[in-house]
Amino acid sequence: MRGQRGRRPVGRGRGRAAGGGRRGRRRTAVAPSAARDRGRRRADPDEPGLPGRHPRRRTGPGVRGRGRRAVPGGQAVGDRVRSREAYLAARVLDALVREDYGGLAARVDRTKAGAGLLLADGRWVRLTRGSPFQDFVVAPDERLGLEQVLETLVEVAHPADSEGVAAFFDECLTALAALELHDAHREAVLRRGPSYESLAAFVDHPVHPTSRARVGATEADLLAYAPEFAPTFALRWAVVPHAARSLPDDVARPECDGVLFPVHPMTVDEVRKIDGVRVLEEAAVAVRPTLSMRTVEVGPRTQLKLPLPVSTLGVRNRRSIRAGTLEDGAKAELLLRRLADPDVLLADEQAFAHGGHEYLAWMVRRLPEGRIVPVAALAVPGVLDGLGPDVLPRYLRLLLRWNVRLFVRYGVALEAHQQNLALVLQGGRLRLLVKDNDGLLASPSRLAAAGIEAPGFADRRMLTDDPHALADVFVTITLHLAAAAVAFAVLPPARASALLRDTLAAALDEYGDDPMARLLRARTLDAARLTGKSMVTAGTLVAKERSGARDVNKFYGISGPNYLRRA
Repeated sequence: MRGQRGRRPVGRGRGRAAGGGRRGRRRTAVAPSAARDRGRRRADPDEPGLPGRHPRRRTGPGVRGRGRRAVPGGQAVGDRVRSREAYLAARVLDALVREDYGGLAARVDRTKAGAGLLLADGRWVRLTRGSPFQDFVVAPDERLGLEQVLETLVEVAHPADSEGVAAFFDECLTALAALELHDAHREAVLRRGPSYESLAAFVDHPVHPTSRARVGATEADLLAYAPEFAPTFALRWAVVPHAARSLPDDVARPECDGVLFPVHPMTVDEVRKIDGVRVLEEAAVAVRPTLSMRTVEVGPRTQLKLPLPVSTLGVRNRRSIRAGTLEDGAKAELLLRRLADPDVLLADEQAFAHGGHEYLAWMVRRLPEGRIVPVAALAVPGVLDGLGPDVLPRYLRLLLRWNVRLFVRYGVALEAHQQNLALVLQGGRLRLLVKDNDGLLASPSRLAAAGIEAPGFADRRMLTDDPHALADVFVTITLHLAAAAVAFAVLPPARASALLRDTLAAALDEYGDDPMARLLRARTLDAARLTGKSMVTAGTLVAKERSGARDVNKFYGISGPNYLRRA
């Protein structure tokens, strides 16, 4: 709805957040014996080989202030903040300023000496021009600790957000622990020759600062089940009464006696609580996690999506599976098949079942032949170089041409971000693979004008005739995450901007003065500023009752510089 795009009602009060005194406890990383003793899985011939290659990471220790109230769980080595803490602290402050939580953006001072922000402890933090998603970011040579940033969050937080602020404290500490755990195991994972899905998990989310936090998972869970550690593990199984659908034979465990549902090992305790469901003690069917963690790979062309009792990208983003979600995704897939492009492939997601509980569900995903590379992996140094020449511009042409066509002709905008898109290389041909379509937004009236009936989605939020709501999804997902995040990660800013601008302009030029094309051009190439999402605000800090967000993944109201415009 268009009304969702308005500025969220977050106050600028300086009330202290109750609950901020919760103390996080660091856990010792101990791999379970099953993870330590597991044998290596045979490598797929299409998987990458990048020995010794690392994702880029911003580092540099910082000074921790003294004599201030300690933020729960804040830690330092002597008087020096760990480099990963400094990296995370800068990302957190960048996000809070970008989303203007508590009016932080208005506190940025611009002087002849440059821009800066005064923190709660009295420290002046120097800011530099931000690219591409915000006006200012913490200067690379600034040395911040999480304590300084989170104290500032407490100072500007509205009292009604106390629970969200406390949850964000824990989220930050969980993310820091996950970053450091991965650093400790990075070299060992690289030596094993990780898959593209695992390599994609080496890269942080372009805008969400605590994307490494899987709230609800222990460090032992991460080592055993998270994609960045490239584990292999066996699924658990539950006997489910009155299930309407059975797994395909090549995914199900052998000698099935009754209707069995696959269960992720992390979800076993939740499934045991469901009346009438019996969890079997023995595990069977070896899998490995994909980038999304709740989706696992059964074989090179087969994936299995399962619910997890974990939150990512905010505590409100629970990775369970609600009734109706899988069916909506299947309907969206069938719609997109009617709007097909010869260079676009759709994963087959028509086999699924739901057991009437958010932790009892499965979906089998079938993938096409070819070398499949998640778009998120393109930001990992070395990946693009190994795919051949001109892959990035070819990908961007394909991505923007098809998404502009969907928008202009049919009023469809995909929530196909870098995790839900992949490249498929088949000989010299490059194609785009699209999966997980349950976040799609479609216009019934535009579809009807094209002679297509809108699907009867259970989630009515997937339908809208508001062209600006469609444009919000296009800008924040297709443009920001699927296109710009990749281009700016691998190219100098000026080259990235020019490539994005020229590619989008060419895609729009095909439609001339079509009203939808004019609107999309106005919202992108000709816009003074580009729409952004308030992911931390809606996902953790502010309750839906206060923010007004119907969907925490489609909550707008902020803007950033237009990186498409010529300097």
